[in-house]
Amino acid sequence: MAFSTVVTSGPSLYLLPKKSQNFRFPIRCHSSPSLSVSGQSNLTQFDLKTYWTTLYAEINQKLEEAIPMKYPERIYEAMRHSVLAKGTKRAPPVVCVAAYELFGGNRLAAFPTACALEMVHAASLIHDDLPCMDDDSIRRGQPSNHTIYGADMAILAGAALFPLGFRHIVTHTPTDHVPEARVLRVIAEIARTVGSSGMAAGQFLDLKGCGPNSIDFIQEKKFGVMSECSAVCGGLLAGAEDDEIERLRRYGRAVGVLYEVVDDVLEAKTLMMEKEGTEKNQTKGKKYVSMYGVEKAMEVVEELRTRAKNELDGFDKYGDRVAPLYSFIDYAVDRGFNVGDLS
Repeated sequence: MAFSTVVTSGPSLYLLPKKSQNFRFPIRCHSSPSLSVSGQSNLTQFDLKTYWTTLYAEINQKLEEAIPMKYPERIYEAMRHSVLAKGTKRAPPVVCVAAYELFGGNRLAAFPTACALEMVHAASLIHDDLPCMDDDSIRRGQPSNHTIYGADMAILAGAALFPLGFRHIVTHTPTDHVPEARVLRVIAEIARTVGSSGMAAGQFLDLKGCGPNSIDFIQEKKFGVMSECSAVCGGLLAGAEDDEIERLRRYGRAVGVLYEVVDDVLEAKTLMMEKEGTEKNQTKGKKYVSMYGVEKAMEVVEELRTRAKNELDGFDKYGDRVAPLYSFIDYAVDRGFNVGDLS
């Protein structure tokens, strides 16, 4: 895929000529009121596709190098199957790099953490797909890990990816750009995310079926927490202030849940149009659509979109460097391009 824009590894912006857009989702929220007219124009003209495509290629190369084939080969085959699979979005590493670049850093210093986040994300999906968990045989349009390698090997592959991610951060983060104290905070943040107060807690409640009162908690812990961690890690690497870290935390959490709720709404509408929505399809998992219906879920989309944009108000002083984070919000709703096609 070729682009006329010359791209580099620096924190540059990609702007397109202003043009009208055909949005694919009925919910629209106005930009944050504190942004100037010129600021809004630059943000809406940001070329997220080029930005994402460039990062996608760079991160894929780093991941390929980070997980070479070794003995025992079968474990590494299973690990590589999920991390390097076609159709991956690379959302966690892209959000991490965008948050890091917000504060003016060179993205190369964020790549080790960005790759580790993708490893951790892949590991969580491997385990989520297991028969004893969500029991999904397809992931990103391809057979899930246990379908090919067996549940035993899938468990081992996921278990190996978690520590590999931590090790990759420690051994590859350039200390001349990122002090060791920041690296320790990043590791602690990722550990919290995947642990019993993070994704594991969300998966537990999803499995146990704790009723509609737990829906917000499940959505935040299963889907919001990974995006939250990615944004926070970028800020931690860059040395952001504590209040900025908390803004990134709330922003990332809102965007992560937003993306999932929109996915659920689009899936529900497709099933209704095709009249193939069986009771099992419509109620699988603890989702806003299955609990409250499409109309209520769309209200949640509007609330999350507004909340995420409001959190970016505190980054006005960084100018156009906030554009990638801003664009992720609209992309989560409008889906202007298919990220899976970038692979």
